[in-house]
Amino acid sequence: MRRTASARGAAGRGVDVIIVGAGVTATAMAGALLARKVVGPGRVAIVGEPTAAPEGAWGIPDSQWDLRVYALGRASQRLLTACGAWQLLPPDKRYAYERMRVWDAQGEPEGNDSLGFDCAELGEPDLGSIVEGRALQTASRRAASAAGAIFIEGGMTAVTTDDTEVRIQLRDGRELSGELLIAADGADSVTRRLLGIETAGHAYHQDALVAHLRTDKPHRSTAWQRFLPSGPLALLPLPDGRSSLVWSVARAEALRLRALDPEAFGAAVTAASGEVLGECSLTTPVASFPLKLQYALHYVKRRAALVGDAAHAVHPLAGQGLNLGLLDCATLAEVSGSGGEAGQLGDLRQLRRYERWRRSENLLAATAFDALERVFASRNPALARLRVAGLGAVGRLPFVRREFALRALGLAGDIPDFLTRAPMP
Repeated sequence: MRRTASARGAAGRGVDVIIVGAGVTATAMAGALLARKVVGPGRVAIVGEPTAAPEGAWGIPDSQWDLRVYALGRASQRLLTACGAWQLLPPDKRYAYERMRVWDAQGEPEGNDSLGFDCAELGEPDLGSIVEGRALQTASRRAASAAGAIFIEGGMTAVTTDDTEVRIQLRDGRELSGELLIAADGADSVTRRLLGIETAGHAYHQDALVAHLRTDKPHRSTAWQRFLPSGPLALLPLPDGRSSLVWSVARAEALRLRALDPEAFGAAVTAASGEVLGECSLTTPVASFPLKLQYALHYVKRRAALVGDAAHAVHPLAGQGLNLGLLDCATLAEVSGSGGEAGQLGDLRQLRRYERWRRSENLLAATAFDALERVFASRNPALARLRVAGLGAVGRLPFVRREFALRALGLAGDIPDFLTRAPMP
């Protein structure tokens, strides 16, 4: 273990790492640092505002499953297992899915012009797991606390750095110092703004509608995604036979759809999904969130680094947002532990290595998702024929299809070594 608890100056509480954020990325970052023994118990502080109730952003939560769900790949599962969070997830709050079907609005879901993935072809037990957001956050927080993370409630108002430490000030006047500051406070990161790191990107002028549905036909442990000119529609399988809807549409259309009564909304989903699962009926209210592409121009500064949505926000069409963020956490933990000596935590050379590693991977993913959204949103007839043919061509090339699936699982690409050796969850 590189660091153990020790006293620091009396000006404010001192730790080794300060993580700003209140979500899964923040707690997983702390868990990764502790699991990798980069720092010891009591040396990581997670600073964040009290989390809002699920009703605040996602409508009234379902009695069994929160409206916010995540599709987690194998690399994410392995990281959460190493952190101790996966083991704390109730079995009824996660669901392993085995297949995925992707098709264009002008094609058929299981036709020659669609794209299909099956875990059996990969020699894997599944293609990933659908996890309830509220349960994942609770499990990650409990695991981080059990490992020795300190939770400090409050909002940050100022940050200063020098060659040896970083200091932050909270809204109530308290101060905290450490060797490394990690921003994990989301796409609207206050930490990123205080560090003076700018972003680029654009708004999609779309909202993603989310709800849970009962369908006439069984989902068959399959994630279904149909690309429409208005945006992609995904139906993710849940353990009780229902499906979780994620439907991206223009903002005006989202407002219209949310104003429909439950029966009319279900009929709209039935039509938009091409009746792939038969008639759809709402079992929850409908919530929504705005979509944008955003990426930080820099991931690191002296004694500071960005992870997760604070560094990059992508379109949800591939369900990779949290997976990319968790890979950030794993990479930063591996890079931070590579120096082997006290005093190197927060060293700019190490942080630059993290930036080069993850920024290239994340930019590649964000650009690919953005290009897919533009191509499938085009109403050009010639382009429509090309994209349908392209899906069919990829579907008929097993080695290409396999590479796509392995990357989505986090089993291919440039991932931290310890995740390739980590035990299966």
